[in-house]
Amino acid sequence: MAQEQQAGAGQQPRALPEHANGPADLPAARQAPSSPAAAGTTPAADDAAPSDSRKVIYAAIAANLGIAISKFVVAAVTGSAAMLAEGIHSAVDTGNELLLLIGERMSTRAPDRRHPFGYGKSVYFWALIVALSVFSLGGGLSIYHGIEALQAPPPLEDPTWNYVVLAAAALFEGYSWNVSRKSLNTTRAPGSSLWQAFRASKDASVFTVFIEDTAALLGIVVAAAGIALGHWFDNPYFDPAASIVIGLLLVGAAVTLARETGELLVGEGVNREQLAQLHTLFEQEPALESIGKLRTMQLGPGDVLLAASVRFRRELRMPEVEQAIARLENAIAASHPDIKHLYFESEALRSALR
Repeated sequence: MAQEQQAGAGQQPRALPEHANGPADLPAARQAPSSPAAAGTTPAADDAAPSDSRKVIYAAIAANLGIAISKFVVAAVTGSAAMLAEGIHSAVDTGNELLLLIGERMSTRAPDRRHPFGYGKSVYFWALIVALSVFSLGGGLSIYHGIEALQAPPPLEDPTWNYVVLAAAALFEGYSWNVSRKSLNTTRAPGSSLWQAFRASKDASVFTVFIEDTAALLGIVVAAAGIALGHWFDNPYFDPAASIVIGLLLVGAAVTLARETGELLVGEGVNREQLAQLHTLFEQEPALESIGKLRTMQLGPGDVLLAASVRFRRELRMPEVEQAIARLENAIAASHPDIKHLYFESEALRSALR
């Protein structure tokens, strides 16, 4: 790994001098290996994550755009509030996927002076905007139109076209949902549920589309039930009630997305299992006298920062410390390829110089 602060081959790393406010936090920092062999992956594998994310987004856009148009047409013909709510839902989802696409493309920009760690968190920002959109436009408008229709419910019309469109929507949404499910499964731990895979995922584009499509499929069931019950009991109030339920469903989906993306945007670390694996890895290094905190932060999908507070054995010379650091770097790169930035805190190297 190449050090971010010059301590390359043939040059010993130096601890930064103490400042008036105390010791410097990070005197030595190393980036993940640039070679595919060292990182334990290949260029194709590195490109796979963005490709999979965009594939999920493109599938969702194609499905939602066609469905939204057909739902609005049928809602205009039949006057169904539930179908109108579903149309709003699909239209909002289409716009949201476009926002996710913007976030995906921004997140791949190269690091620069103002953003030295890159733009990986852009996808989390836009995913949070999507959550707010689902809450206000999707959930809010559906509830509003449902309440409005309850006050003056439209007369019941032939529901045939409603069922046709809902059946077609179920097929398209099911396809999009399956694409996002498969993408989630690629990072799913053995024995874990799909919900656990969603909670563990760091790819906001994938889990956002998954939650949106799940809400869409449930909304189709609610809309069909509202229309069917209305005609079964000859009661026009079931239809607008279904619209309100769909709105509440979207609000729940929005809150779930906001919570997940908010944590990633603030700076979520790796899970406990991964952190325990890292501690085990450091404990196996004989050059270390003690291990303090290992702090991690998700900088974007497949991009993690690790700051290690460790103390090297006092009798070691600097070349031996260099070798120990290289061993740790290689071990981390092989077992945790997502860790692209590795920092050793000041006390670690200062102890080796005393």
